[in-house]
Amino acid sequence: MITGAQIRIARTALRWTAEDLAKDSGVGARTIKRIEMTDGLPDSTISTVSKLKLALEAAGIEFIGTPDDGPGIRIYDGSPK
Repeated sequence: MITGAQIRIARTALRWTAEDLAKDSGVGARTIKRIEMTDGLPDSTISTVSKLKLALEAAGIEFIGTPDDGPGIRIYDGSPK
């Protein structure tokens, strides 16, 4: 599971608006903004959070840590390592 803070930080790192993420994930922009207001685990369905996670991962974000231990992100530009 990922946190609201990780979603907010990942979206910001990509320079996406909530509307951009909504378009790529199929989750409403208002729902995204509500989720991002929580630093910890979002009060949302697993399905909704999964859609956001998949969209952000497809754009090059890797979620690291756990909600209780060093949650964060890594950004990949698509270049081979």
